[in-house]
Amino acid sequence: MTADAASAAPATSHPSPATRPGPLSGVRVLDLSRVLAGPWATQTLADLGAEVIKIERPGVGDDTRHWGPPFTTKADGSRGDAAYFLCANRGKKSVELDIASPEGAAAVRELAKSCDVVVENFKTGGLKKYGLDHASLLAVNPRLVCCSITGFGQDGPDAHRAGYDYMIQAMGGLMSVTGQPDGAPGAEPMKVGVAVVDLFTGLYAANAILAALLHARATGEGQHIDIALFDVQAAMLANQATNFFVSGRAPTRMGNAHPNLAPYQPFPCTDGMVVIAVGNDGQFRALAGALGAPGLGEDPRFLTNALRIEHRAVLTAELSALTAGHSMRALMSALEAAGVPCGPVNTIDQVFDEPQAKHRGLEVEQTRSDLAAPVRTVASPIRMSRTPVAYDRAPPTLGADTDEVLGGLTRPG
Repeated sequence: MTADAASAAPATSHPSPATRPGPLSGVRVLDLSRVLAGPWATQTLADLGAEVIKIERPGVGDDTRHWGPPFTTKADGSRGDAAYFLCANRGKKSVELDIASPEGAAAVRELAKSCDVVVENFKTGGLKKYGLDHASLLAVNPRLVCCSITGFGQDGPDAHRAGYDYMIQAMGGLMSVTGQPDGAPGAEPMKVGVAVVDLFTGLYAANAILAALLHARATGEGQHIDIALFDVQAAMLANQATNFFVSGRAPTRMGNAHPNLAPYQPFPCTDGMVVIAVGNDGQFRALAGALGAPGLGEDPRFLTNALRIEHRAVLTAELSALTAGHSMRALMSALEAAGVPCGPVNTIDQVFDEPQAKHRGLEVEQTRSDLAAPVRTVASPIRMSRTPVAYDRAPPTLGADTDEVLGGLTRPG
């Protein structure tokens, strides 16, 4: 196979010092995952300096290369990869390899000997027939950290089932607390607008991998990490789960209201909506004063958070009447001066136009010679003073690094 000669230039809008290696420099990751949860974990490791080798099906690649529109445009005007692929594959090398063939499986086992980490998200037991399950890989490299990401884990009555973010949001309870309450217009269980279970799973996986790497370096022992989307979604329920454990009542959908705080939701303005997030009684009194209604802060119905929740409906109505006559800018200026947390309900384009987003460099721009325009992705939120995140490789073209990575291997056939 011929590797694509296209290569990524260093990030232009958010560069990192080239003279200082990342904190995971020297760590080699074999990425057998696809779609989002696994690639999100391995992209995090790549941002931190690990060498990530992404194994992809010849001629097809990661499923998300085709999950469009929108698609990128190649320099010759033809259609490139879907935008979805770009979001989770920065910093990686792409290798085309058919792991279902004996030659491909042998090449993966050979690669595993020189790697520190393997990440995969095949169905439970799906890699065993190729001799690429964690037991087989640990046999050739006992220091290896093998991370398996599945819908329901490696054991239990649902271990054989496939799991996708949307169905796990439903089955794991998130949709039961997301959306308008029963009886309100548009009331129905609602998914979150991004695949949050996949993203959280990727972050939990990355954390577990780093912990296992520390153990491996200290003891020489590798291990298997079992991460399940269903388990992650249950963990994500956080205070909503403990609300149930303590009260014995399952939380329900509340629209934009908060189950434990009031006021803590969007309020109308003349030109949009502003979220007001009151976390204590002092902030509520400051809010009342900033809105020109100091008496509201002394109203017996609203003196404490528990009372405000008890009288949430009337409080929301009174506050909405006070905010509705203000522009977003005027309201936020008054609230910020009073020390009341608040923020605009932004569209995604407005997010990256925020002065804070520009200052923090939240947009990464990288070039790839086969594309007509630069690749733009969202920067890692990790900020490290000694070993900063680096953006040295754009999301790769399919098979761009096949010859480089496999060239040194002795491959059967």
